[in-house]
Amino acid sequence: MKILAAMSGGVDSSVATARAVEAGHDVTGVYLALHANLAATDVPTGPLRGCGNPQDRRDAERVAQQLGVDFHVWDYAEEFSRIVIQEFLDRYAAGQTPNPCVFCNEHVKFAVLQNYALEHGFDAVATGHYAQLLPHVGAGSEPVELHRAAYRSKDQSYVLSAIGNEMLSHALFPLGGIPSKDAVREEAARRGLPVSAKAESFDICFIPDGDTLGFLRARLGAQPGEIRDEEGRVLGEHTGAIGYTIGQRKGLGLTVPAADGRPRYVLDVNVKSNVITVGPKEALALRHIEGEQPVWLAEEIDASAGVEAVVQVRAHGREVPATVRIDGDGVRAEQRMIVDLHEEVRGLPRGQSVVVYLGSRVIGQSVVARTWR
Repeated sequence: MKILAAMSGGVDSSVATARAVEAGHDVTGVYLALHANLAATDVPTGPLRGCGNPQDRRDAERVAQQLGVDFHVWDYAEEFSRIVIQEFLDRYAAGQTPNPCVFCNEHVKFAVLQNYALEHGFDAVATGHYAQLLPHVGAGSEPVELHRAAYRSKDQSYVLSAIGNEMLSHALFPLGGIPSKDAVREEAARRGLPVSAKAESFDICFIPDGDTLGFLRARLGAQPGEIRDEEGRVLGEHTGAIGYTIGQRKGLGLTVPAADGRPRYVLDVNVKSNVITVGPKEALALRHIEGEQPVWLAEEIDASAGVEAVVQVRAHGREVPATVRIDGDGVRAEQRMIVDLHEEVRGLPRGQSVVVYLGSRVIGQSVVARTWR
């Protein structure tokens, strides 16, 4: 096959590219320059953090040269800023706590990259994600199924859950069956790749200094407002609603102790009234989730009838048994995913993803719009 390999400059994408070459594919490497339009003040002066720093591009090119594959750098900074960063800001401005990796995978790393690849004669896009694509067996037209990675601790099926069957059918995840990160590094060293000992990327890639709150305040502003309890009593003042998330305990700055002396947690963030509501940990418990813009990957399963499955509501969270259904006909934007949890979950912010699994298979995803007890 003719493969376009997304090379980030890290050890995972480097080994994934090497495996694609070894499998006999005609491979071309590409590095997506996503942050060329960041202001100079956004560039960290200390240790490099996150993906997409200047060293990554050089490392990706070195690996491509060693593997003997053509290598290109594509400037996608404008698209990334318009699609991912703006969505991140819009959701925070609406009182949500989004996961930008889910949105980036759906709308940039796969949608934009795959569209180009297919238009230029490539068969698939290979990435270093930890997930498995297995042949679909049975009814339904989807050719492949998205499953958890063999290495569960690094499983990334959660952040890949929104990309849809069409894009999955043109994807390749060479690391899906690998048993551990150590195995990836050992393979990179065995192949002589110069990134075998490279540190992991972390944090949000477009916030290179790791200061998410500072990033938000610089772009959205910060208006002080009231912190109230569940009865509406004013307990203190916050420094801007966008800086808080449901379930947060630290950084509330309250000087008035609770009557029972127990810690308080953020229960609600209302950006319209600029009010933060706090209360006891027990008040964070929820049993029902309503999600917007659902993606349903299991075409052979009628989601409107209700499906017994498990859901995951955080990138590396536990599985929770649930009954899941999709309400509404027609376009995705008008549908809703209703999740009735069989166990309590606490402190789930709006804007996060709820991902539905049958065994190791991802069958659906939605963005949390509302929760209730």
